[in-house]
Amino acid sequence: MGAVVSCIAGVFRSIGACLKGIVHVVGSICMAIINGVVSLFDVLITCLTCGYCGGRRRRGGVRRSRI
Repeated sequence: MGAVVSCIAGVFRSIGACLKGIVHVVGSICMAIINGVVSLFDVLITCLTCGYCGGRRRRGGVRRSRI
Protein backbone atom coordinates (compact mmCIF):
# COMPACT_ATOMS: atom_id res chain seq x y z
CA MET A 1 0.00 0.00 0.00
CA GLY A 2 2.88 2.36 0.77
CA ALA A 3 4.32 1.88 -2.73
CA VAL A 4 1.04 2.94 -4.34
CA VAL A 5 0.89 6.12 -2.25
CA SER A 6 4.54 6.84 -3.05
CA CYS A 7 3.87 6.34 -6.77
CA ILE A 8 0.86 8.66 -6.70
CA ALA A 9 2.86 11.28 -4.79
CA GLY A 10 5.61 11.03 -7.42
CA VAL A 11 3.09 11.52 -10.22
CA PHE A 12 1.68 14.63 -8.55
CA ARG A 13 5.20 15.94 -7.92
CA SER A 14 6.04 15.47 -11.62
CA ILE A 15 2.84 17.21 -12.72
CA GLY A 16 3.60 20.10 -10.38
CA ALA A 17 7.14 20.45 -11.75
CA CYS A 18 5.77 20.42 -15.30
CA LEU A 19 3.24 23.13 -14.50
CA LYS A 20 5.92 25.25 -12.82
CA GLY A 21 8.07 24.91 -15.94
CA ILE A 22 5.20 25.99 -18.19
CA VAL A 23 4.50 29.02 -16.00
CA HIS A 24 8.21 29.92 -16.09
CA VAL A 25 8.28 29.73 -19.91
CA VAL A 26 5.14 31.87 -20.24
CA GLY A 27 6.62 34.43 -17.85
CA SER A 28 9.88 34.52 -19.80
CA ILE A 29 8.03 35.06 -23.08
CA CYS A 30 5.99 37.90 -21.56
CA MET A 31 9.15 39.52 -20.18
CA ALA A 32 10.85 39.30 -23.59
CA ILE A 33 7.88 40.90 -25.34
CA ILE A 34 7.62 43.68 -22.76
CA ASN A 35 11.38 44.37 -22.91
CA GLY A 36 11.17 44.57 -26.71
CA VAL A 37 8.30 47.06 -26.57
CA VAL A 38 10.12 49.16 -23.97
CA SER A 39 13.27 49.19 -26.12
CA LEU A 40 11.25 50.23 -29.16
CA PHE A 41 9.64 53.12 -27.28
CA ASP A 42 13.06 54.10 -25.91
CA VAL A 43 14.45 54.34 -29.44
CA LEU A 44 11.43 56.32 -30.66
CA ILE A 45 11.54 58.75 -27.74
CA THR A 46 15.29 59.25 -28.15
CA CYS A 47 14.84 59.89 -31.85
CA LEU A 48 11.98 62.34 -31.36
CA THR A 49 13.46 64.31 -28.46
CA CYS A 50 16.98 64.94 -29.70
CA GLY A 51 16.35 64.72 -33.43
CA TYR A 52 19.08 62.15 -34.01
CA CYS A 53 18.14 58.87 -35.64
CA GLY A 54 20.46 56.00 -36.34
CA GLY A 55 23.35 54.54 -34.42
CA ARG A 56 25.72 56.64 -32.41
CA ARG A 57 29.00 56.67 -34.22
CA ARG A 58 32.26 57.75 -32.71
CA ARG A 59 34.26 60.21 -34.67
CA GLY A 60 38.00 60.11 -34.66
CA GLY A 61 40.42 57.33 -33.99
CA VAL A 62 40.33 54.32 -31.80
CA ARG A 63 39.66 55.03 -28.17
CA ARG A 64 42.34 53.75 -25.83
CA SER A 65 42.26 53.73 -22.08
CA ARG A 66 45.26 54.93 -20.18
CA ILE A 67 46.52 52.50 -17.63
